[in-house]
Amino acid sequence: MRLAALVVGSGIAAVQLSPDQVGLQLVENAAATAAGLFAIILMVGPVSGAHFNPVVSLVDAAFGGLSWRDTAAYLPAQVVGCVAGAVLANLMFDRSAVSIATHHRASGAHLLAEVVATAGLILLIFSLVRSDRAKRAPAAVGAYIGAAYWFTSSTSFANPAITVGRMFSDSFAGVAPASAPAFIAAQALGGAVGYGLVRLFYPPTAAPGRFLSDPRRPADAAHPSRERITPR
Repeated sequence: MRLAALVVGSGIAAVQLSPDQVGLQLVENAAATAAGLFAIILMVGPVSGAHFNPVVSLVDAAFGGLSWRDTAAYLPAQVVGCVAGAVLANLMFDRSAVSIATHHRASGAHLLAEVVATAGLILLIFSLVRSDRAKRAPAAVGAYIGAAYWFTSSTSFANPAITVGRMFSDSFAGVAPASAPAFIAAQALGGAVGYGLVRLFYPPTAAPGRFLSDPRRPADAAHPSRERITPR
């Protein structure tokens, strides 16, 4: 919920504070998202692993760091949370609770950008885990997403759940429902590409770690290769 509220709310604020200055609006939205993402991951990582991205959860399960049963439970919660966050952002800025987005984005360039953004996110996260640098993930993920707002034409959604959530706010960060399925497909493809790149460049160690440890299992937290931190 906090992630969607952060992305959508900062987008609405940017438009209100800097009308008719799209470049400045994007700077404000990107800066708030990068900083807020860092803080959110630090806040909820020890509790839930900061699982708010279905692609990351699925890749983590594919690597054996998260059970498929837990993954199945996370996915609907991630989507519902992002929808609720978008609704919350609308209400905080005195808008209708739900306003369906009209911003169409699904051009070929946008979809390619989503593949690149999502693949890069997966590679970043799991390269840190497999090189025993997982503690740096909150800052690294925040910085990556903030930069990807600019180096991708899609402004780097890189998250199917946030894509769904952003359909419910006709604002700067919104995405039209007609564009969402193609975005989600591109993100899934990017996740598969990222998974392949991790396997290629960061083969498993003798004691493969989990990206997300279970807070109910103290042994996970004690293992140096099982540190738990998740991204956007």
